[in-house]
Amino acid sequence: MEDQNKNLILALVLSTLVIIVWTFLFPPEVQAPATLEAAQEQTDATVPTADPVTGGIAAPTDPETAAAADAPRITVQTPELSGTISLLGGRIDDLKLTQYHETIDDTSPEVTLLTPSGTPDAYFASFGWAAATGIAADAVPGPDTLWSIESGEALTPDTPVTLVWDNGAGQIFRNRISVDDKYMFSVDQSVENSGADSISLRPYGLLRQEGMPSDLQNFFILHEGLVRMTDGTLEEVKYKKMLDFAVDDREGTNAERQDVTSSGWIGYTDHYWMTTLIPNQSVPFRSVAKYFPSRDIFQAEAVQEAQTVAPGASASVTTQLFAGAKEWETIRDYQAAGVTGFVDSIDWGWFFFLTKPIFWVLHHLNLLIGNMGFAIIALTFFLKLLVLPLAYKSYVSMAKMKELQPEMEKLKERAGDDKSQLQTGMMKLYKDNKVNPAAGCLPILIQIPIFFSLYKVIFVTLELRHAPWLGWINDLSAPDPSSILNLFGLLPWGTPEQGSIFFILSLGVLPILLGISMWLQQKLNPAPADATQKMIFAWMPWVFMFMLGGFASGLVLYWITNNTITFAQQYLIMRSHGAKPDVFGNIRSTFSRKKPAQVAANSPKKPKSK
Repeated sequence: MEDQNKNLILALVLSTLVIIVWTFLFPPEVQAPATLEAAQEQTDATVPTADPVTGGIAAPTDPETAAAADAPRITVQTPELSGTISLLGGRIDDLKLTQYHETIDDTSPEVTLLTPSGTPDAYFASFGWAAATGIAADAVPGPDTLWSIESGEALTPDTPVTLVWDNGAGQIFRNRISVDDKYMFSVDQSVENSGADSISLRPYGLLRQEGMPSDLQNFFILHEGLVRMTDGTLEEVKYKKMLDFAVDDREGTNAERQDVTSSGWIGYTDHYWMTTLIPNQSVPFRSVAKYFPSRDIFQAEAVQEAQTVAPGASASVTTQLFAGAKEWETIRDYQAAGVTGFVDSIDWGWFFFLTKPIFWVLHHLNLLIGNMGFAIIALTFFLKLLVLPLAYKSYVSMAKMKELQPEMEKLKERAGDDKSQLQTGMMKLYKDNKVNPAAGCLPILIQIPIFFSLYKVIFVTLELRHAPWLGWINDLSAPDPSSILNLFGLLPWGTPEQGSIFFILSLGVLPILLGISMWLQQKLNPAPADATQKMIFAWMPWVFMFMLGGFASGLVLYWITNNTITFAQQYLIMRSHGAKPDVFGNIRSTFSRKKPAQVAANSPKKPKSK
C-alpha cells in the first residue's frame, strides 16, 4: 500500500511537470492579426455604407499612407507627453509618454501610445462630423480631411491650437485643441453655417486601431480591449470578442451600439496605458464599438446628438480625450473633476471590493515609507492584524484538536469498522470540548481571495511597474532576476530568460526563501503518521517554490512575509496553550534516515528490574 501511495504522489508530481513543460513548449494559440495588405485583398468582404440619418459613421476609406506621411504636423509637448498632430483628419496619431520607458533602463525608448496610419500597430484619435440632413456627406470633415492651422504653432498646456476647414458650400468647421499638464486633451468642435438652408449633423470622436495590437499579453487576469462606461455600468470586451460582434445595419458593419442617457465614456485599454473618449457628462451620446472585418480595424466612437444649425448660426460641442498612463491618482482626480466612474477603467477584477481598498492602503503606505517593497511588507502586517481575531480562534481550535488526538485514537479503536459509530463519537467529542473542526480552514479561505486580490493589484496597477525594492530587486512587477543556476551572479554565465522552458529551474533568492518559509512553518508540528500525507506535506513547500518562482517579486515578497508572521503567530499561540513546539527536533527528524519505528527498535532497552 505504501508503494502505491508513493507511485501516486510521483505520478501527480510528474504530471504537474509535464503540464508546465507542455505549457512552455506549446503555449495557447493566439490568433495572429491579419496584415493590412491581406485584409485589403478580401474583396468579397465589403463594408456596407452606414445610414447617416441614424448617426452611423462612414466606414474607413483605403489608407492613404503617402498623404498621411506628407501632411503637415503640429508639435505636442507637455510634461508627460510628446508627439505631433497630423493635419490630415486632425489626427492625434503620434504620442509618446515621456515619463515611462519600455524597460527599467532610463536610456531605453519612451513608451509609444499612438502611431500614424500605415505604420505597424497604427492607432489614432480623430474628431469630425457626420452628415444628417441638409448637408452632403462629403461636405463634413472626417478622418481624411486636410485641415489648416488657424492659430497656434505648437500644442502645450499654455498654448492651444485651432484647426479650420472650409467645405466651400457655406460651412466653416473648427477644432480647437487644448491639453492639460497630464494626459487630457479637450477638443472643441464648432461649425458656422453661412449657407441659405438649415443643416443637421452629428459631432463625433473616434479611436481607430488598425489590426489587433501585436503586444497583447493575452493573460486571463488582465483585460485588454474595449472599456466603456454607460450610465454607471462598466463594460469590458476583449479584442477577440469584438470579432464576434453581429452586423448592425445602422452602423454598416459588426458593431455594438449603446445609447448613453446621462454620462459615460468609451475607449481602449491595455496593461498600463489607455485612450478614452469622454463627451460632456451631462448630455446624451451614442457609444459605438465596431470591427471592420474587411480592413481588420477596431473602432470606438462617441457620437453626440445631432446639431441643427440655422443659416447665420453656429454650434459647438466639446469632447475630451484621455491618452496616457493609468495612474491611479491622475485618474482619480479626473473622476473628481466630473468623469463618471473613471477609476473603474483600471482593471480591478472580480474581487474589486478587495483590490480597491488593498491598493488604496498600499499606495498610501508607499507614500509614507517611500519604498514599494517595504510598503508591501507593511501591508502584509496590516492584513494579518486585520484577520488576527479570526486567525487566533482558528489556531486555538487547531491546538485543541491536537489535544484531542489521544481521545480520537481511542475512539477509532472502539468503533472499529463502524463508521457511523465513529462519526457520532467524533461529533460528541467535538461538542463536549467546544471544538470546531472546520475552524482551521478559515485562515486559508480568507487568504485565498486576499492573495488573489494582491496578485491582481501587483500585476495590473501601474504603480508597481519598474518599482524597485532593494539590491537586485529593481522591478517588483517582474520575477526575481537572480538565479541559482549561476549561483546568483557569482558564476560568469547567463541564465534562462523568462518564457524559456528552463526558466522554471532558474530559481531566484526570493522563491527559495519562500520555499524555506513554508517548510519551516510545517516544522511547528511533527510530520503526519500517514505515509501519503507525510509525502504530500514534504513536497508541498518545494512545489510552491517552483510554481511561484516566476511570479512577480512583489507577490513572492508578500508570501514570504505572510509565512513568517504566520509562523510567529502559531508558535506563540501554541505556547500560550501549554504546547511546546519542537521545531528543531522536527527538523532533525526530517533529515533522519531512520523511520520512527526503527528508531524505537534500535533505542537501548531498559533492563528489567529484578
